[in-house]
Amino acid sequence: MEKIAVVTGGSEGIGEAAARALAADGWKVYVAARSVDKLEKIAEEIGGVAVELDVTSQESVDALAAQLEHVDLLVNNAGGARGLDYLRDADLDDWQWMYDVNVVGLVRVTKALYPKLIESEGLIINLGSIAGFTPYVGGSGYNAAKHGVRALTRAMRLEEVANPVRITEIDPGRVKTDFSVKRFKGDEDRANQVYDGKLNLTAEDVAEAIRWVASLPVHVNIDTMNIMPRDQA
Repeated sequence: MEKIAVVTGGSEGIGEAAARALAADGWKVYVAARSVDKLEKIAEEIGGVAVELDVTSQESVDALAAQLEHVDLLVNNAGGARGLDYLRDADLDDWQWMYDVNVVGLVRVTKALYPKLIESEGLIINLGSIAGFTPYVGGSGYNAAKHGVRALTRAMRLEEVANPVRITEIDPGRVKTDFSVKRFKGDEDRANQVYDGKLNLTAEDVAEAIRWVASLPVHVNIDTMNIMPRDQA
């Protein structure tokens, strides 16, 4: 039976790189995100399937699940940050968005595909962040959301330990993608300051970790993996 992978947030960055790496390993990848034009180009190049997906919409997630006869791998990559405000200046709309996408969206997709993942003895890979265990100034909203991802991943791992599904959390450090451009609402100069003068991971570095975890036999579970550039600790 063909191996089926679903990658959320698959239109760019780590999601796109993961989709390409998995396809190169023989997976049929459902590349899912809101940016349909980008998805279709990626899907055509890798022999995958483009799926318009908004993880904050139950209707959208249900439509994805309905397309899939079976699923062997779910990569919960959709997420992001908004702003770098002190807590006292918090924009609650930004906080709500970060929770809706990073935490609730992950839960929504996982619940929808869970029966198929159990049936196939599948694998769930949640993309966390070092922000999920190392707070930093101005990061309270994103820190809180990624701490949520870490907590729910650990809880689910305990809940499902007797069931035929594997659960992995991958926590990247500093990765140079459009993450910071989006965080700062298009301010490229401010975004570049995050990366200038430093070693940085690429999206492909993280995708290689995703590919490796997905290549392991079904009795092997990688609980957590931290990936950082050499100059970050």
